[in-house]
Amino acid sequence: MPAVSAERRREIERGFLVALARAVGGAIVFVLPVLMTMEMWQLGGSMEPGRLMLLLLAVLPLLVGLSHYIGFQETETWLDDVRDALVALLVGFVTSTAVLVLFGVITFSQSLDEVLGAIVIQAVPASFGAVIAQGQLGQGDEANRSRNRRAGYLGDLLFLAAGAVFLCFNIAPTEEVDLIAASMTPFHAVALVALSVISMHAIVYSVQFRGQAALRPEGLGFFSLFVCYTLAGYAVALLVCAGMLWDFGRLEGLGPEAALRLVVVLGFPASIGAAFARLIVGGQS
Repeated sequence: MPAVSAERRREIERGFLVALARAVGGAIVFVLPVLMTMEMWQLGGSMEPGRLMLLLLAVLPLLVGLSHYIGFQETETWLDDVRDALVALLVGFVTSTAVLVLFGVITFSQSLDEVLGAIVIQAVPASFGAVIAQGQLGQGDEANRSRNRRAGYLGDLLFLAAGAVFLCFNIAPTEEVDLIAASMTPFHAVALVALSVISMHAIVYSVQFRGQAALRPEGLGFFSLFVCYTLAGYAVALLVCAGMLWDFGRLEGLGPEAALRLVVVLGFPASIGAAFARLIVGGQS
C-alpha cells in the first residue's frame, strides 16, 4: 500500500509540473505582444497604484470564471476556482518579471513603483494565457469540454469579455487609437459599429467556422439570437473597452463625443477578440 501511495504521489507531482509548464508556455505566448510594446512599458510605470490595483481586481473575476469553465482542472467549489485563478495570476507575474528582466526593460536603477507597474500590466494577459493554455491545450480535457457545454448564458458573456480584454489590451494605450478616433466623422463611427456587430455575428454563427454548431442555442430565431447574443456581446465588449480606457487614463479631458469615438474604435478589435474567444473556448466539443 505505501508503494502505491508513493507512486500516486509522484504521478500527482508530475501532473502538477506538466500543468505548470503548460501554463507558463501559454502565459509567454499570450503576453508576447504586450511584452514587446513600448507603450505598455511606459503605461505601467506611469499608472497610479490605485488604478493598477483596480485593474487586478477587475481581472480577477474573469480569471475565476475562466478557471471554473476551462481552467486547470475539474473543480468542486468556487473557492477552488479562486485558488486556480490566483495560481494563474502568480504564473503571470513570475513569467512577466523574468521576460522583462531578460529584455532589460526593468533594471535596479528604476523605482519600485515603475518596476511593479510594468510587471502588473504584463501579468494581466499572461495570466489569461496561463488559464486558457492549460484548459484548452492540455491532454485529457473531456471534463473541460463538458464544462464548456454547461457554461450557459453568463458563461458565454464571460468568454466574450475575456476575448475582448485579451485582443484590445495592448492596443488601448497606443496613439493610433486616438488618431483614428480623431479622424472619424459620425458616419464613420456608425459604420464601424455596424461592421463590428456584423463581424461578431458572422464569426460566431454565420461563416461555418468549426465549432459553430455547438454555439447556436436551440429554439432561438435569428432576431432573438442577434439581440440576446450578438448585441449583448458587443455591449460587453464596449463596456470592457470603456473600463480599460478609463483605467489607463485615456478618457481624461475628453468630451462625451470624443470619448465615445475612442470606445467605438477600440470596440472593433475587442468585438473580434470576443467573437473568436466565444468560438474557440465555447465551441469545443
